[in-house]
Amino acid sequence: MKILTGNANRPLAEAICKELGTPLTEASVKRFSDQEVFVEILENVRGEDVFIVQPTSYPANDNMMELLVTIDAARRGSARRITAVVPYFGYARQDRKSAPRSPISAKLVANLITTAGADRVLTMDLHAGQIQGFFDIPVDNLHAAPVFARDIAANYDTENLLIVSPDVGGVVRARAIAKRLDCNLAIIDKRRERAGVSEVMNVIGDVDGMNCILIDDIVDSGGTLCNAAAALLENGAKSASAYITHGVLSGGAVSRITSSALQELAITDSIQGTEQVLDAENIRPIAIAPILAEAMKRIHDEQSVSCLFD
Repeated sequence: MKILTGNANRPLAEAICKELGTPLTEASVKRFSDQEVFVEILENVRGEDVFIVQPTSYPANDNMMELLVTIDAARRGSARRITAVVPYFGYARQDRKSAPRSPISAKLVANLITTAGADRVLTMDLHAGQIQGFFDIPVDNLHAAPVFARDIAANYDTENLLIVSPDVGGVVRARAIAKRLDCNLAIIDKRRERAGVSEVMNVIGDVDGMNCILIDDIVDSGGTLCNAAAALLENGAKSASAYITHGVLSGGAVSRITSSALQELAITDSIQGTEQVLDAENIRPIAIAPILAEAMKRIHDEQSVSCLFD
């Protein structure tokens, strides 16, 4: 079993290796003067089960090319099987034609990973579950719900707790956590005028006097979360926090969140946090190395991964 990583999230790869008791495979991932990606694997991978840990977060295109070139290097090094471990799958929000003459980039990226030579993909909380069908190779889409449910139970009083979906599309994800914690569910009805801008219209459910926790897969600009938290408090909620799988946090998102009504934002370390994120008082990282390491061990040992969804 060999574990490789690019430059997207080396601390996560190192944490996974620590969980597995396996050293990180030595590799050189660098750039030529014109920013072409060059990868050289410095250890023998012939006949090995290779796992490449590389979320396609900012800079998305650079990290995507690192992943593809590393897959190709492993394939040409005669690896027995190559699993692309992509905790955050970039371009997932472009999973359908949203307008005439627009691309379905998630399908394009799936084709690129498959053509590069990956035999399997391990990811977490795809923006849309049907993206698994874009691949012609097996995809294991892990859920952060078990990790979130345990963390919420350890840090919140579940008797006065309400799980909230920030939009109608995220109801299934929020309901799964509400079911685990045996608490009620509320929904934010919003209208998005244009990409990156959202307007909260209505709160569906009784939030009066409740400690509300918003559940979602991606936080990018932070506008939806901040508007939702403000709407919950306006409707009588005692507090508003959020658990989000992927903290993209682009532009002025961090300052927007730190100055918002959110008591706390908990995000996984699927995307390596910037200094600004790590220094923010109300943003807290949650480690996902244990669940990824267990999934990788089970894939390597040809065991079932489905138990990790429970």
